[in-house]
Amino acid sequence: MKPVELTGEKVRFIDQRRLPGALHYLEVTDYREVAEAIRNMTVRGAPAIGIAAAYGFYLGARQMAATLEAAVDPQALLAPLKEVATLLRGTRPTAVNLFWALGRMWRRTEELVQEARATGNGVPWVVEGLRREALAIHAEDIEMNHRIGRFGQELIPDGAGVLTHCNTGALATGDYGTALGVIRAAKEQGKRLHVYVDETRPLLQGARLTAWELVQEQIPATLITDNMAGYLMKLGKVQVVIVGADRITANGDVANKIGTYAVAVLARVHNIPFYVAAPSSTIDFSLSSGDDIIIEERKPEEVTTLGGVRIAPEGVSVFNPAFDVTPSRYVTGIITDQGVIYPPFSLNLRRLAGATAPTTGKEWNYARH
Repeated sequence: MKPVELTGEKVRFIDQRRLPGALHYLEVTDYREVAEAIRNMTVRGAPAIGIAAAYGFYLGARQMAATLEAAVDPQALLAPLKEVATLLRGTRPTAVNLFWALGRMWRRTEELVQEARATGNGVPWVVEGLRREALAIHAEDIEMNHRIGRFGQELIPDGAGVLTHCNTGALATGDYGTALGVIRAAKEQGKRLHVYVDETRPLLQGARLTAWELVQEQIPATLITDNMAGYLMKLGKVQVVIVGADRITANGDVANKIGTYAVAVLARVHNIPFYVAAPSSTIDFSLSSGDDIIIEERKPEEVTTLGGVRIAPEGVSVFNPAFDVTPSRYVTGIITDQGVIYPPFSLNLRRLAGATAPTTGKEWNYARH
C-alpha cells in the first residue's frame, strides 16, 4: 500500500483526506501539484512527505528541462530547480524528512550536472539521474521500515496491549510503516497483541487511517478517544506505547503529532515503556533540542468544524498546533533502522550517525541486533 509512487511520468497519491470512506487515487504531472498535495495533506506522514518531495523535485526537473534547448549547458537547470526546491520546502515546516529528501535531491543534481559537463551528456541525462535518485529514496525508505519493524518487534511482549497515536503505517511512509510497522512485524512473528488506537484530534488520523489499516491487516484493535488513554493505562490494558516521529533532535527530543506529549507523560506515570519508531533520516542533528523545532500551526477550521459541520461558536479563538515536542526524558528508546537507541541519547544518537566520541562502555548500549 503505497501512499505515493511514481507511475510512468505521473506521481500518484492515495488521497488520505477521503479515507476511510473512499480509496481514491490522485495523479499529478506538475511539481506545483505535488506541493499542494503535501500542503493540503493529501499525503502526510514524515517519510511519505519526503518521498513525495523527491518525486516533485523530479517532476520539476522534467518541466524545467522541457523549456531548455537540447544543446544547452546542463548547468542551466540549477537556477530553475532552486525555485522548485524552494516551493516544495515551504509546504510543511516541521517534518524533517521533507528537507532531508530535498537536500539529497539537490546534492545529486549538482553531482549529475558536473558529471554531464565532464562527459558531454545533456540535460535529459541529468533528469533521468534524478528520476533514479527519487526512486532510490522511496526504495530505501521501505527497506528502513522493514528493519525498524524487525528491531522493534522484539520489544513487544506476546499478548501485549499496544497503544499508538496518529498514523504511522504504510500510509505515512513508503510502505509498511514505522510504529505500525513494528506492530505488523510482531504479528508476523506470531505474537498475540491488541492495538489501542488514539483517534488523534483534530484531523482524526488514528480513527480514519490507523484503524483502517489495522482492519485491512486483520490485527485486533480498539479505537479510543484521545482523552481515554490515561484511564486505559490505569486499567492495565496497555503494556507498551509506540509512536512515530516527524523530527528527532540531537538530544533525543521528539516532535510528533499533537497529543503525543500527553501520552508520553501518562506512560511515565503508569510505568509503561514509551518507544518512538522512526528512520534515521528523521533525526536532525542540526538542532540541539526540541526547543529549536518550528511547530506548524494550522487553520482554525480543523478544530471548530467536524466533517464540515461547525461544532464551536463563531468568534472563539483557536490554538491549533499540528505537533508537540516530547522531551527525551520521557522516551524509553528510539527504534531506528540501525537498531534501538537508548539513553543517553545525546551520545548514542551521535554514534548512530557515525560521529566519534569517547566511550566508557555502558553509554554505548544503543542497539539490540
